[in-house]
Amino acid sequence: MQTPDSSIKVKPSEVVSVSWINRAAREALEGSFPLMWIAGEVSTLTQAASGHLYFTLKDKEAQVRCTMWRNKAQHLAFRLEHGMQVEVRALVTLFEPRGDYQLNVESIRQAGLGHLYEAFLRLKSRLQAEGLFDAGLKRALPRFPRGVAVVTSPQAAAWKDVIATLARRAPHLPLWLYPTQVQGASAPALIAEAIRLAGTRALIDGNDLLLLVRGGGSLEDLAAFNDERVARAIRACPIPVIVGVGHETDVSIADFAADVRAATPTAAAELASSGFVELQDTLQHLALRLQRSMTRRFEHAAQRLDRVAARLVHPRQRLESARLRLESLDRRLQVQLRTQLTRGDHQIQRLRLRLEIQRPDLPPLYARLHDLQRRLHRSAQAALELRQRHVETLAQHLSHLDPRNVLARGYSITRNQAGTLVRDPADVSPGSIIQVEFHTGQISASVLEKHPPDLAPELKALPKAHPSGAQ
Repeated sequence: MQTPDSSIKVKPSEVVSVSWINRAAREALEGSFPLMWIAGEVSTLTQAASGHLYFTLKDKEAQVRCTMWRNKAQHLAFRLEHGMQVEVRALVTLFEPRGDYQLNVESIRQAGLGHLYEAFLRLKSRLQAEGLFDAGLKRALPRFPRGVAVVTSPQAAAWKDVIATLARRAPHLPLWLYPTQVQGASAPALIAEAIRLAGTRALIDGNDLLLLVRGGGSLEDLAAFNDERVARAIRACPIPVIVGVGHETDVSIADFAADVRAATPTAAAELASSGFVELQDTLQHLALRLQRSMTRRFEHAAQRLDRVAARLVHPRQRLESARLRLESLDRRLQVQLRTQLTRGDHQIQRLRLRLEIQRPDLPPLYARLHDLQRRLHRSAQAALELRQRHVETLAQHLSHLDPRNVLARGYSITRNQAGTLVRDPADVSPGSIIQVEFHTGQISASVLEKHPPDLAPELKALPKAHPSGAQ
């Protein structure tokens, strides 16, 4: 069986599936109807465990199934109930698995209040764009207000709730009522005037906080608090303003303009007195700590007193105890002294015996010492004589090697003008001045000529100690 695209026209002879026809019907419905508002009465309302809402919207002649998914249903500003006249903003569609025609609901409002809600949204957007709701404009609440101004109707239950709450939480706090209407066409102007009057008299009355409160009601009942004049009066008030209008789910323009929004009038009074309650809790906590601290101090003092009382005795008894202790110490001292003296005597006896044992025999040692001295003297004398003889022998050898003794035997030493020894005739030239040293003195001579060795054989016969001779 073919499953053609839903946009293709089906031929009379062509067979299609049920899912194809349901999908084609859904696409046709969603493409033909835009997202629109539909009015009717709620019937057969069911809220599934998943959070989705299922109900029927009907009028006198027809009905249609409706579904509102959880992500949309959780933002409802009121509780949906059977028989309620509402206006739903929905998309016409078809649930393909069952082929049920239904509405997918985006939002719901109570019938007849659509224009009020739209006006509320427009005013909120305009004032928000103007910056009237900026968080930077919000003022901190005084922790311990001196007085509280309350703007509400004296017949309203909200005024009674505020009185009861503050009487329970802060009975010393002065309250100043600025009566006004909280419902009706003239209510916005009267509320704004009461707020201005309370702000003007704040210093005179000693108030530094203002409560604007009212009980719950429908959107029409709370219309006075969705007025621009009230919002501007709140922002112009010289003291911080807490707005507690309606129930927890009710939201008004005054809530956005206020410095602090309270869910209910009772909650507004609790916020105004929270500092006193916190202080009272703190004082109670400190009082408990002080009580515990004093109890501990008393207990410690009692323990110290018991210990001191146990130590307190009669002076006579203390003197007797001291005397007995002194006698005991004297006996111990005597015993200790005798013990020390006895131990010292024994130690001296042991040392004397050890000294006797270690004392040497001196006469034989003295005799051996004298013998060693004699032997040392003889040995030293013999060694000295031997050294003297050796020195004399070395002196004789040194005398034989003395150059002066060689010169005394007829030899001489020849030097050139620079004082260098002349060892060879080649070291001098004819005309050179030489110095000749003899045993008894020196002479200067001039070289006349040099002779080769073969012409002067007598020079070869000269002693080796005479390196050169004078001419």
